[in-house]
Amino acid sequence: IERQSLDPHHQIDQWVHSLLRKGGSTNTRALLVNLTRTIKQTFTYVARHEKGIQHPLLTLKLGSGSCRDLAMLMIEAVRSLGMAARFVSGYLHVPDHNDDGNAGGGNTHAWVQVYLPGPGWVDFDPASGIVGNRGLVRVAVVRDPRQAIPLHGTWTGFPSDNLGMTVEVNVTARRAGSDASRADMERRGTKRSFPA
Repeated sequence: IERQSLDPHHQIDQWVHSLLRKGGSTNTRALLVNLTRTIKQTFTYVARHEKGIQHPLLTLKLGSGSCRDLAMLMIEAVRSLGMAARFVSGYLHVPDHNDDGNAGGGNTHAWVQVYLPGPGWVDFDPASGIVGNRGLVRVAVVRDPRQAIPLHGTWTGFPSDNLGMTVEVNVTARRAGSDASRADMERRGTKRSFPA
């Protein structure tokens, strides 16, 4: 599998191989769960608002990174083992227990999908320790994280012409078939029949 980042001394390969069970075969799913949990438990999550992703070797050296950085480290580790992996950008659904159904997770989030024969693409979130897609709201799935820019645009004018821009995302949990779900779908013009 083609790697995204250069690793001339195979440091990522050595690190991920140190997680393999010695003297025997390692179940693929168990390995991926262990890798996800190892990153969650041994690396420090750092909220980083600068653009881009730090090099996975730097993440490995520092022992810290943003969700994007931790995802890219895991992607490179998984690819070094010959598995297909891709970058996912979206939002993390974090219930705040308000009665209005709104939930946290207003910032973008990143995680990994690994292709497993049978189940297909499976989500692994090394920053949160989540295995599977519970609580993960996908927006973009790409091979190269530069393809997953959430907002992109240009404008022409003087710097003083820019009034700024803010983006707020609210994730709302609705039970399928609830009155609120029906009302939302009707308001958006989505046609679907629900059992009475």
